[in-house]
Amino acid sequence: MLQCVLLSVAFGETVALDSVDLNVPDGEVVAVMGPSGCGKTTLLRAVAGLQPLDGGTITWDGRNLKAVPPHERGFGFMFQDYALFPHLSVGGNVAFGLRMQGVDGRRREDRVRNVLDTVGLAGYEHRPIHELSGGEQQRVALARTLAPSPRLILLDEPIGALDRALREDLTAEMHSIFAKLEVTALYVTHDRDEAFAMADTVVVMDRGSVVRQGAPQDLWDDPRHEFVARMLGFGSPHPAVVTNGLADFGWATTEVALPDGTQLVVVPPQAIRIVADGPLRGLVTKSAFASGRYTTEFEIGTATLSATSPHRFAPGDPISFRIEPQQILAVDD
Repeated sequence: MLQCVLLSVAFGETVALDSVDLNVPDGEVVAVMGPSGCGKTTLLRAVAGLQPLDGGTITWDGRNLKAVPPHERGFGFMFQDYALFPHLSVGGNVAFGLRMQGVDGRRREDRVRNVLDTVGLAGYEHRPIHELSGGEQQRVALARTLAPSPRLILLDEPIGALDRALREDLTAEMHSIFAKLEVTALYVTHDRDEAFAMADTVVVMDRGSVVRQGAPQDLWDDPRHEFVARMLGFGSPHPAVVTNGLADFGWATTEVALPDGTQLVVVPPQAIRIVADGPLRGLVTKSAFASGRYTTEFEIGTATLSATSPHRFAPGDPISFRIEPQQILAVDD
């Protein structure tokens, strides 16, 4: 089990990690997500031993790793650009870590074949790297990382350079492979869907700090913070005065399942039902198609909301809807 306690890293006056706590239990995948510059890659590099700490401790099964060099930590690192060796074949790349471990020729060849089969590249041992597609190169990089059987895999946006459809396919395949092999992994990404699809636990970072962490469903049901709600695509929060189960937003009044008082409230897309006879009315500003549905953005009073629908609306179209009370969430600013 990986344990990070109060990790701190600064580059001059810029704080990259600010007292970060993080655990990665054996056999689980923890995804760290956040915008560029939030500290997630610095965290990964610190765990790998590539970035010195200004404070805090990193331990594996209780052993402090401060004096352990990167190559002795038993961790595998998969980079965003794959870092494959162009002069080596697929098999040569996958065998690299095994050679460093001193694994003999026959066992090394067997292991290369097995791991290539695991990632869907059976028979690719002699292929040159330059003949592979981006997705195939990603699989080779994954196979090379898995081959030495590392006790922890560190992945730095490993499929971020691929197109959306291929990313979705490879995310599903990697999740299946990790589950089958009971891989322990720390996975860095800026993509919400990727993090939620891959991870047992999602950690959201902002400006060097952990803002929220928990199971994907827990974060979805209770983002708790405005920043997390925005990262999940819930849109901007709205101030509301809640009295006896009714929230007055100024632009509308609707039922909610929130305590009385002034609240900062998120109305996520899944809370909105577009219906012909809805009690609320808005005006469409834009509509975009993705993943088989339209995301429609519309204005009501001073607020901008969005909802998903199988139907396309044009800018300027009127729209009627209702808000599901149980889906409205209160957050901290």
